Amino acid sequence: MIASLSPAAGAGPAAAESEPLAAPFSAHYTADWRTLNVGTSDIALRTDTTPDHYVYTWTLTARGIFKIVYPNDVIQRSWFSVVNGHVRPDRYRSEQGDAKTSIDFDWPTGRVIGESEKKPVDLPLAPGSQDVMSIQIEVMLDLRSGKLPASFRILDKEGFKDFNYTLEGPARIRTALGMLDTLVVASQRPGNSRILRMWFAPSLGFVPVQAERSRDGKLEFAMRVKSLAK
Repeated sequence: MIASLSPAAGAGPAAAESEPLAAPFSAHYTADWRTLNVGTSDIALRTDTTPDHYVYTWTLTARGIFKIVYPNDVIQRSWFSVVNGHVRPDRYRSEQGDAKTSIDFDWPTGRVIGESEKKPVDLPLAPGSQDVMSIQIEVMLDLRSGKLPASFRILDKEGFKDFNYTLEGPARIRTALGMLDTLVVASQRPGNSRILRMWFAPSLGFVPVQAERSRDGKLEFAMRVKSLAK
């Protein structure tokens, strides 16, 4: 099942037509837990050493009292290629102090292999699978093409999980970059009350400018863009 972009958002892809499918960028965000500012977050998409290959990095840095609970930065990276307009992850790495995950996507053999926090990982790999980082770029490409699949199979440190994705529609929001027209995408595991919403800005190449995670309708965590470089 495919969710199509609404006519109100139709001008978005045209604004980004001159850019490559995955255009490098770096963005800086505030990170809030409920009503408290708890740190900063940075994401960066960079080209890798071969054509159509990229590295996507997310860093979360705690501040204040949260620095006691999270003394080490949370760092996640995904290496991926773009094949026929879609993201194909190659490697995923994460670390927070001594907690580390290292996973490789072996597409020729159809297996995901590696280690997650000292536990071995060896799982079957289905076409279209993503990791928790590469999925963000895949959604950006899907929004740009005008079609967003209704579900994705996503790998985190515990294994593969199925998530439903919903294009909730256009929204005009105030940001540190000014007023922006965005597309709101919600993701949720079936039967789970936690929902992640992300606001993607077509005029900025569909870079996410805001994210909110809620549970049972109550906001838990939010990221709001402060600066963007391309």
